[in-house]
Amino acid sequence: MSDTAKLDAVMTRSTVIPVLVVKDVAQARPLAEALVAGGLTTLEVTLRTPCALEVIAEMSKVEGALVGAGTVLSPKDLEASLKAGAEFIVSPGLTESLAKSAAEHDVPFLPGVANAGDIMRGLDLGLTRFKFFPAVTNGGLPAIKAMSSVFGAVRFCPTGGITEATAQEWLSVPSVSCVGGSWLTAGEFDAAEVTRRAKAASALKAS
Repeated sequence: MSDTAKLDAVMTRSTVIPVLVVKDVAQARPLAEALVAGGLTTLEVTLRTPCALEVIAEMSKVEGALVGAGTVLSPKDLEASLKAGAEFIVSPGLTESLAKSAAEHDVPFLPGVANAGDIMRGLDLGLTRFKFFPAVTNGGLPAIKAMSSVFGAVRFCPTGGITEATAQEWLSVPSVSCVGGSWLTAGEFDAAEVTRRAKAASALKAS
């Protein structure tokens, strides 16, 4: 399977990828179980908390969950994430060193882009799948539609500012394979509410 095909398999497994900031390891498995129960099985754990690597390890034990690491900023972060059990890597930006590290470790890698220049640098590195981030503040739907008309082979996962109310509009753009969302776990943890939100999100369809 090609690198692009491996990443497509991650991006199309769930049309909404929960972007998770988990501060308590004890919540890791219950949270993953609630999301999976609602039909969202691709989970991005951001490296924004001291316990993030432990959270990845715990969530990876949940049956049906495909767990990746987000907010990966360096090859060191990437290697630590893989050791914790991450099966894909997401970064807010794109650097050559991180792209090469992902290729060396043969792991699906979704780097962040904000504009045409970022995408062109990614194409130079052989990449055609990107996280559009932060999506809303970088021009929103008009921006991604404009870039899609120029870069026909590129597919995106917009993340940043997308809500339950706007997710379907983003998914209706042909170049959008999935979206990242933090609304799924907003507020105090409530397993039943997370599962309800996940069920609603899993019913959304990409074009």
